[in-house]
Amino acid sequence: MPVTDALADTFADDNPRPPAVRLADAVYRELRDDIFAFRRLPGDRFAENDVAERLKVSRTPVREALMRLQSEGLVRGYFRNGWEVVPIDLSRFAALYELREMIELHAVRRLCTQRRAGTMQDAVLTALGAPWRVAPAERLTDGLAVAALDECFHLALVGAAGNPETDGVYRQVTERIRIMRRLDFAYGDCIDETYEEHGAILDAITAGDAEHAAALTARHIEDSHTVVQQITIERLEQVRTETAHHPAPMPHPTRRKRFG
Repeated sequence: MPVTDALADTFADDNPRPPAVRLADAVYRELRDDIFAFRRLPGDRFAENDVAERLKVSRTPVREALMRLQSEGLVRGYFRNGWEVVPIDLSRFAALYELREMIELHAVRRLCTQRRAGTMQDAVLTALGAPWRVAPAERLTDGLAVAALDECFHLALVGAAGNPETDGVYRQVTERIRIMRRLDFAYGDCIDETYEEHGAILDAITAGDAEHAAALTARHIEDSHTVVQQITIERLEQVRTETAHHPAPMPHPTRRKRFG
């Protein structure tokens, strides 16, 4: 919904939320979509006033939206010096993906050990699998919604391993790579594979097969990293070279079939 149309909805009889909250949500969605569509490039600097003027709103909902985007690792603010779309440093993200993989491999191996020892409750596995063990027709189709669900799954997987210090580090890593992970769901073709791969990882954990679970997890993370890096490079190149009147179609990187 365009931000300029959001005000019309704020006074609807069946809308329980205050108008300011609704407007901040609309500004948030507009700015988030600009970032994911690379209409605002990584490293771009901008001011709240510019956004407010463009969207024809006050600075208050703009600031609220930007604070929310900052909490998601998409922008960062500078005291009295505006805002910046978080730059994409591919070498830094590669290091963070490596750290992510190390933590998750440790977690799934520990979960398999607990499973074999009988100390991991079935309820934990049931809760982890509930969103993913659904019929294909019941799967979510919105990429960003699946991205959020995917993030929750991996956070829960690491959390279930029971090491609060590792869990804390992993949460920090998750925040720092969020902008790249979501590109896979926004522009890639990974939704069905994500459902299948999460199910396969949980099957291996249920069986207590640490090596298989670790191998599936490693491939899941490494393939995702490869695809988001490719998407990032291609989209940045496209945005920098296309003209406003003759945009080039964006090819969707495809991933190999991993399981099955």
